[in-house]
Amino acid sequence: MRTTTTILSALALAAAASAQAADLQPQEPAPVPAEAIDTPGWRAQLTAYAWLPSLDGTIALGDGLPVFHESMSRSDILKDLNGAFFLNGSLRRDRFVLLGDFTWSSVSKDGILPTPIGNLGIEGKVDALFVTALAGYSVIEQPAFTLDLAGGARAWRLKASVDVAALDFRGSKTNSWVEPVIAARARWQFAPDWSLIGYVDAGGFDIGKSRTWQLYGTVNYRVNDQFYVSAGWRHLSLRYRDGSQSIDTDLSGPLIGATYRF
Repeated sequence: MRTTTTILSALALAAAASAQAADLQPQEPAPVPAEAIDTPGWRAQLTAYAWLPSLDGTIALGDGLPVFHESMSRSDILKDLNGAFFLNGSLRRDRFVLLGDFTWSSVSKDGILPTPIGNLGIEGKVDALFVTALAGYSVIEQPAFTLDLAGGARAWRLKASVDVAALDFRGSKTNSWVEPVIAARARWQFAPDWSLIGYVDAGGFDIGKSRTWQLYGTVNYRVNDQFYVSAGWRHLSLRYRDGSQSIDTDLSGPLIGATYRF
């Protein structure tokens, strides 16, 4: 049960990923207002962001083991975090845009493993990495409103390990896969320094091992021509199948971001 909690914690802390198109830029999916549409040449943005969701999910480990159901609060997820890094980047020229997202997190959890010889200490650890790459086009581009459509791929890598020191036992498993992704993002600039962003994407489509979707909305404020801050809410859904193993989880919570434009 502790190992299950660790796996689900990693998904919550790292989603990002996603799922990337889980991008959080304004001109690019990220929680910041877009730059002026009449800027010539290439325009670039880098966004550092954070997302802290709660989690509700089910995990089946296979091999005859029971199915676990888990609900975790934001405080439960945060206390198990070892480290995390979230970075989003984009390049735009005219109506064409390239988007990239890198998300990494590591969590660990100590627990007790009941055995016939007594309770043994157990430590579980999960490293999660999500990388997304998208190419898109602005089908609507007006001073106050833009609509981008994009497509690409998202790569996932989850590595889980369990260590039982008293038994000198250590086991690990790595799951990796790549899924196609399509996305749409709308931006409305309702005041000179304020904008709203709405974003939705879908990936996997049960072609391989996964099926994912997410949506988010943000309120964005322009501090100056180079710096933007944003706040909002995101929901991510992940369905993963690999033989008898499966993960069905939903994560939802607030996000904040800061963007530098150059």
